[in-house]
Amino acid sequence: MKHSSYCQSCGYPLKKDKQGGGTEKDGSISTKYCSMCYERGEFLTPPEIDTAEKMQRFCIAEMKKSGYNGIIAWLATRSIPKLERWKKGS
Repeated sequence: MKHSSYCQSCGYPLKKDKQGGGTEKDGSISTKYCSMCYERGEFLTPPEIDTAEKMQRFCIAEMKKSGYNGIIAWLATRSIPKLERWKKGS
């Protein structure tokens, strides 16, 4: 299984994930998703977050809550539409 450098849902660098990544249903560490997005084989984002654009807005809001500048948060989320979870047809 290919290991990703960045979460394929939000774009967070997996090497910075304090928990080492999200978890699969069997408890193993996910090779694609971070612990903020994925746990026990399920996405943690609210069900209404079903497009890349909604995920970008969600991530920007969460980053601002954590103290990030809005422009930095906006820049950090620009790659979300290119991630595996959000590519059309995936």
